[in-house]
Amino acid sequence: MRKSRQYPKAVRKLKWALLAGLTLLLGLNMAFPPPVERAYETSIVVTDHDGEWLSTFPISGHRWRLRAELDEIDPRFIRALLALEDKRFVHHSGVDIPAVLRALRSWQREGQPVSGASTLTMQLARQLEPRPRTLRSKFIEMLRAMQIEARLSKREILTLYLTHTPYGGNVEGLAAATHVYFGKTPDHLTDSEIALLLALPQAPEARRPDRHPKAAKQGRDKVLRRLYQAGLLDQKHYNEARQAAIPAMRQTFPQTAWLTAGRLKQHAGRNGRVRTTLDYDIQGAAERLARTYTQDRQSNVAILVVENASMKVRASVGSAGRDRPGGWIDMTDRLRSPGSTLKPFIYGLAFDDGLSTPGSFILDAPTRFGSYRPENFNRRYHGDVRVYEALAHSLNVPAVLALDKIGIERFAATLQLAGADLVVPDTGDSKAGLAMALGGLGLKARDLAVLYAALANGGEARALLWREDQKPGPAKRLMSEKSAGEITKILRQAPIPGGRVPHWLAQNAQPIAYKTGTSWGFRDAWAVGYTDKWTVVIWHGRPDGAVRVGATGRKAAAPLLFDMFARLRGGRRFMPYEQIAPAPKGVRDFGGQTDSDPQILFPPDKAEIAVEGFGKNSTGLSLSARTGATTGQASWYVNGKPVQRQTVSRTAVWYPQRPGFYTVELVTENGRRARARVRVLENGKP
Repeated sequence: MRKSRQYPKAVRKLKWALLAGLTLLLGLNMAFPPPVERAYETSIVVTDHDGEWLSTFPISGHRWRLRAELDEIDPRFIRALLALEDKRFVHHSGVDIPAVLRALRSWQREGQPVSGASTLTMQLARQLEPRPRTLRSKFIEMLRAMQIEARLSKREILTLYLTHTPYGGNVEGLAAATHVYFGKTPDHLTDSEIALLLALPQAPEARRPDRHPKAAKQGRDKVLRRLYQAGLLDQKHYNEARQAAIPAMRQTFPQTAWLTAGRLKQHAGRNGRVRTTLDYDIQGAAERLARTYTQDRQSNVAILVVENASMKVRASVGSAGRDRPGGWIDMTDRLRSPGSTLKPFIYGLAFDDGLSTPGSFILDAPTRFGSYRPENFNRRYHGDVRVYEALAHSLNVPAVLALDKIGIERFAATLQLAGADLVVPDTGDSKAGLAMALGGLGLKARDLAVLYAALANGGEARALLWREDQKPGPAKRLMSEKSAGEITKILRQAPIPGGRVPHWLAQNAQPIAYKTGTSWGFRDAWAVGYTDKWTVVIWHGRPDGAVRVGATGRKAAAPLLFDMFARLRGGRRFMPYEQIAPAPKGVRDFGGQTDSDPQILFPPDKAEIAVEGFGKNSTGLSLSARTGATTGQASWYVNGKPVQRQTVSRTAVWYPQRPGFYTVELVTENGRRARARVRVLENGKP
């Protein structure tokens, strides 16, 4: 008589438990739902307008958990995962009965568990509610898996699984793992990377490649062998994948535009993403420039770049770094004295009101307004001057006279209606309010961006846009289009900072209309400029308001403004032919001198010049100069070597051989000389 086979006692208990669980599933599903809702907590990723990562923020416990997007995952990884972990994933209801029976048979045969039967859904249940690895826990995981299957689609389950899978340390989810270990997104993975990502969750800590590279390699090779045996790899790719190196260290998550990202992260959607209007390249260039201009770490910088047509903020640097004074403060969003940067709007409103024109005369002389007596910055006065001269040279007394005619209340109300949030101190003296013409009020860099972009947009002001899902705000008239155009003409004639290239010597470069400002005590240095396409705001100072003697807007902020414009798209590109252009006319030079000595127009002394390529592969730099009363053709030298002229045009063209510093010298027939010391940079690199 054949003896009946007896199952181990534990196996018999599991069979009865499984039957009881199936019976109670419907009731438990309603009374004790799985914690699916909290499973959607993920790290926030703030991106630029094209989806490029800018900054990321961890969840509680400083864990990095990025939401998996199936459409952004290499399909070969999905196929390999299902083949090795859950072949019948698309068919079962959370529990793979054939796999459970196979596990029971092997358990009976060997007397101990030798193969698992966990489905991806059961593993997800374990990730959401970690428990000790016992038979009771396995039973609960089965129930939870069936509950999850009843609530979510297969696609949602797979998404959550790939979001919560542990990959060692504080890294959870496939997207976080590919960034940390490979520095990439999971949309294109190598065979070696796929195998390592499948091996890590089986022993997340023991196989961490940054700590246990040998164990990580062994686990990866084991998975590669299984993929080869399953027919998912041929012999060639199997051998190549085994030779691939294991990543030796973890990579950090990006922290670009960290102040702006920290403010905007509250707008993250369910996918954990916030798409800003920032541009990754422009933001990076602005941050590099900010660090360059604060190398002494005693001051700080704020930079805003706005695209005029859309009013989208393409770069926002509120601080040059956490190691600078007040480094955690976003200085684009702090009230500061704007210095003389509001003078263009005073004159613009005066034009609108018919009180003056650019060519009108205005008095520049010591004047008292009640108890208030403004002074020019250098305490020099010039009598009757033209309005355009007063603005171009930022004379203080004429600006206060113009504001007095317009009216303090009208001026402040106009700016506020345009979107600028002014904070005017209440002194009790009506005339003391005239000090706002020279910076006697509080204003943010963002407000200045709105106002100056309005000049570029024909006098119409609109709010800044920070997110791609924001809708443009209504346009508000700041001043007439004609007055805005007149102001722009004047600001385009402002003196160029030393060492920067005038726009009339640059190819395809638009003229920059700009204004500088310095607050009382040299506490704030400003430079705000715009072209037809861009508006840029620069603040340079200390957040604590400490005095920085001599740090004016022209010295401390204007060079940074022009360097920022040079790094914007359509920036500095030079003419391939020699062109001797006259300086802008119409503005008197208060104190300047001229003589008949030769003058190098391009390149100007102390200039930084970005070029495309070096040697004969570049387009070359055309050298130009004024030679005064000298007749005949002058000779050019660079670092003592003569520069050859073109055969037909007779233009002297210099081809720099490499980045670095050069001395350009011009020698006339009668022996007069002019010299310029310049630095050549590779275009696109600071």
